[in-house]
Amino acid sequence: MSAVTLCLRQLGNELLQPFDLRVAPGEICCISGASGSGKSRLLRAVADLEPHDGQVLLNDLEQQQLPADQWRQRVRLVPAESQWWEECVGEHFSTACAHEDLAALGLPDDAPDWQVSRLSTGERQRLGILRALSVPLKVLLLDEPCANLDPDTTCRVEALLLERIQAQGWPVLWVAHDAEQIRRVADRHLSIDDGRLVEVK
Repeated sequence: MSAVTLCLRQLGNELLQPFDLRVAPGEICCISGASGSGKSRLLRAVADLEPHDGQVLLNDLEQQQLPADQWRQRVRLVPAESQWWEECVGEHFSTACAHEDLAALGLPDDAPDWQVSRLSTGERQRLGILRALSVPLKVLLLDEPCANLDPDTTCRVEALLLERIQAQGWPVLWVAHDAEQIRRVADRHLSIDDGRLVEVK
């Protein structure tokens, strides 16, 4: 399967009224809204991590046509707080981290050798992004990927993500609060307002 279009048809849950959304290959759709409005739960629904109404499709392939684990291999969610289950960072990667990717995020070459217990919040966040990008995927879901980062590191993360998204043609849903970041990265900006997903002009 080459580049895909992400289609949400009458997607909804107890927080969100049903809505339709189409995200083209390489398009970044930023989603904002008040805390608790349902942004993260929207991403989790698209990733088949919790029940929802409506349909999620990659071109003509519907979410229900694949086992959840196979769907999530294609639709990759980077949560606000990444999970780590082994002691060493490198044990979470199926392939070696590229020097240029580590350098792009301001991480040293020996970062994969670090113990997870020594990671700062920002290091966990950056390494969680690299882990998500290290495997083949078709759609990228980002839940505040720069929330715990300083301005310089935020710019590094944005640059790497934008380069990879453009090169691979992934449709992207990017949850963000920072209006300046949304202006920098978004092709479209949607906001959750009282349970409704509305486009911000």
